[in-house]
Amino acid sequence: MSEKFVVSSSPHISSDNYICNIMKNVLVALIPALLMGAYVFGIRAVVLTAVSIISCVVFESLWNTVNKKEETIGDCSACITGALLAFILPVSVPLWIPVVGAFFAIIIVKQLFGGLGQNFLNPALGARAFLLASWPVAMTVYTKPFEKLPWIKSIQDIDALSGATPLAVMKQSGEMSATYFDLFIGNVGGCIGEVSTVAVLIGFIYLLFKKIIKPHAPLAYILSTALFGWIIGYNGAFTGDPLFSVLSGGVLLGAVFMITDYTTSPTTALGNIIGGIVAGFLTVLIRVKGGYPEGVTYAIMVVNVITPLLDKYIQPKRYGGRKNEKR
Repeated sequence: MSEKFVVSSSPHISSDNYICNIMKNVLVALIPALLMGAYVFGIRAVVLTAVSIISCVVFESLWNTVNKKEETIGDCSACITGALLAFILPVSVPLWIPVVGAFFAIIIVKQLFGGLGQNFLNPALGARAFLLASWPVAMTVYTKPFEKLPWIKSIQDIDALSGATPLAVMKQSGEMSATYFDLFIGNVGGCIGEVSTVAVLIGFIYLLFKKIIKPHAPLAYILSTALFGWIIGYNGAFTGDPLFSVLSGGVLLGAVFMITDYTTSPTTALGNIIGGIVAGFLTVLIRVKGGYPEGVTYAIMVVNVITPLLDKYIQPKRYGGRKNEKR
């Protein structure tokens, strides 16, 4: 035989067209969240998202050029990373922040580990963790809803229009600063793509309808966040608000677009359910007991890290196999 077979782990579908179609559908699913982000925070949300996407595409192309590799920007994965990175940033960050974040996401998290399908962390989440550790002030200044910022001229402009997020208020006082309706629609401060629950749910329904994602991990994450949000309450055990835990912050955005990432999520349904439960527990634990009001980023990154273990110890039934019989 003149040709050799390539032996690799699942998934085995490697068609560029197939990958591109998946990525394009994910981009379509992100549109409602972008539109709501623009509605709540103004044109700057669109500008920041565009800067993030373009930066990711440019860095990926430069990497391929420098290393004389086949161009991969056509698979649209860099666009997804750029959009998700922008969605988990406050709209008030300087425009160089998404550029630095794009470099870290594409070069450090993705390409240095082998490119698409080889990275063990979600690139957008890895970049956000890096940015939060490096520039904590810029990454934690959240604009009040409908205080639109075409351009930020000074730190005084940011201070005048900034406000605490519902999670920050809850952590400080143990009380809600927004109604459930405000949290559902998006009339709250926060990151660009996470403020509107209804917008994220539209994307969720679209992805389920197109069979791009399966519901195991998202539902496990959402339900476990609600359960542990009630158990580990801000005012003591079993005093939490399950609905607030789910609707506030980036839980739904993480559940729909982050924890379902093909590369960094378990390959089995049971593995995804366990990963969702772990993420839900860690999200609430960090929120209530940790130093940050939000815990979605680090919770899902932990699940990314333990995914190989979940895949190792949770194996699907082998086709045609049967248990050993006693003789």
